[in-house]
Amino acid sequence: MPNLDEIDLKIMRATQAGLPLTARPYHTVAEQLELSAAEVIERMRRMQELGVIRRIGAVPNHYQLGYRFNGMTVWNVPDEQVDALGQKIGRLDFVSHCYRRPRHLPLWPYNLFAMVHGKSQEAVDRQIERIAEILGDDNLGSEVLYSTRILKKTGFRSR
Repeated sequence: MPNLDEIDLKIMRATQAGLPLTARPYHTVAEQLELSAAEVIERMRRMQELGVIRRIGAVPNHYQLGYRFNGMTVWNVPDEQVDALGQKIGRLDFVSHCYRRPRHLPLWPYNLFAMVHGKSQEAVDRQIERIAEILGDDNLGSEVLYSTRILKKTGFRSR
């Protein structure tokens, strides 16, 4: 663990549920902790460089946006092609995340995962067909694991 002081830990605790939804979130955190916004920004940037904070970004709630049909597609593609194919699939606007996973043979031959979202089952089915078209002959098999409930999304938690 990189060297963090009490102020760093206070910033982490203040932001672990997300940045405040205000016009100037870093200023809001700074006011809560009686710091300057510049210090909050600088410390968060340093913690990101140290790898304590992996990234700062928006996490959309797909359900609230009307995307109620979500499927994790899993694909069996040749290992020597998985990185290139994953980059192609990951660029599709309906894929929220795409990554390589190890196979667990003999039961789980899939090594490429891509999460797709749609406002209808038909939309998701078309997206899956689009991925299958892109993979072409490199598609050696696939499955879709549909979401059945919302799991709580959280970031780093500290006491």
